[in-house]
Amino acid sequence: MASFNGIEVPAGGQKITVQGGELNVPSNPIIPFIEGDGTGRDIWRASERVFDAAVEKAYGGKRRVVWYEVFAGEKAFNKFGEWLTDDTVKAIAEFVVSIKGPLTTPIGGGIRSLNVTLRQVLDLYACVRPVRYFDGVPSPVKAPEKIDVIIFRENTEDVYAGIEFASGSDRASEIISLLNDKFGYRVRTDSGIGIKPISPTGTKRLVRRAVQYALDFNKSSVTLVHKGNIMKFTEGAFRDWGYDLAREEFRNRIVTERETWILDNRERNASISDEENARAIEPGFDQMSEKQRAEVVDEVKQTLGAIWATHGNREWKNKLLIKDRIADSMFQQVLIRPDEYSVIATPNLNGDYLSDASAAQVGGLGMAPGANIGDNAAIFEATHGTAPKYADKDVINPSSVILSGVMMFDHLGWREASQTITDALTKTIQQKKVTYDLERQMAGATKLKTSEFASAIIQNM
Repeated sequence: MASFNGIEVPAGGQKITVQGGELNVPSNPIIPFIEGDGTGRDIWRASERVFDAAVEKAYGGKRRVVWYEVFAGEKAFNKFGEWLTDDTVKAIAEFVVSIKGPLTTPIGGGIRSLNVTLRQVLDLYACVRPVRYFDGVPSPVKAPEKIDVIIFRENTEDVYAGIEFASGSDRASEIISLLNDKFGYRVRTDSGIGIKPISPTGTKRLVRRAVQYALDFNKSSVTLVHKGNIMKFTEGAFRDWGYDLAREEFRNRIVTERETWILDNRERNASISDEENARAIEPGFDQMSEKQRAEVVDEVKQTLGAIWATHGNREWKNKLLIKDRIADSMFQQVLIRPDEYSVIATPNLNGDYLSDASAAQVGGLGMAPGANIGDNAAIFEATHGTAPKYADKDVINPSSVILSGVMMFDHLGWREASQTITDALTKTIQQKKVTYDLERQMAGATKLKTSEFASAIIQNM
């Protein structure tokens, strides 16, 4: 199409395309942006200046982003009478990569959430949230610098699928009767009902993206976070399918935590029997049934037969480690042992909680970037709200959108640009030149406006 929302596509840019799952990025990509509501206007103006300066600095004019505005939220409603236009969705799909500021969630009927709608319509199944500390940012924990994780949250399934039936409704009653009368459960008849779908399809494509990211960026581990000890056929299955995917598609480049125990036992004692090895990796081995013990011994035998040649003699230490943790334990882990984790893959609800709880350690949502990524489109976005009472006052911290741009440039393969921004932002914060939200918590800091903060980052490039 020559135009979207009545605005012509810039003639000076080219489309990003996807071929075989890989992005083909021209030197002058057209990237749609949604300015955002409320403070989004101030934040976007500042962020765009930082992005353009970083690309110029990194590539000396050989590359540039051709920005193309599309509309959602209040600006779309005021222009077109719709909170999210069909043309905006089409443009985001057409140009593959886009970025957005915070959007208002309309009150009352109609669209429940513009962000959720974009994810569902475009099948953006991976919500990606990096959490890292910038030296000098106020934090409620003693050693915030220890946390540096990337959370891959499944975006389309789990309780967020929106399959719910109200207490007392005919559908809830039908389902409760089915559960109680046919399957023998004891569900209270006045219950509301929610359905929690988790599929191998949804799980494996998320874990595939998490593992590939870890390999591409030389990360040390991928942790599958789940509540499988209670929800065995949903979250427990997420864990199992995640391990299956890692072994099936990345066998020579990964090792599971359990496999490291088996390999390490063999390396420490070359004459160890399979049964002795099995007893070492299963503390409750002697209390198991004969069948269960045989299964663990067979696991040891098959593991050594399959990967000893490629992973033995300490070679497993050079592989990407795949491990899993129970969700409630993981909340403790990110507080007391955060440096043991690198990439996290998790179902939807766990990821929602975990990403915000982790962000609180490094300065809150104002310092938290995010992205929603699918196989054919990606939207990079601020993770905070619109704060309308601060709109047009040039005071809000733009770091969430700026750091989302860092993610975007990494996604494009323009890592020189992303590193330029990261280095300059780090230096600016170390100089204690910050917006009011950080300045009020930092002794001796200089309070800058949103636009001035962007200028300071650009100067530090």
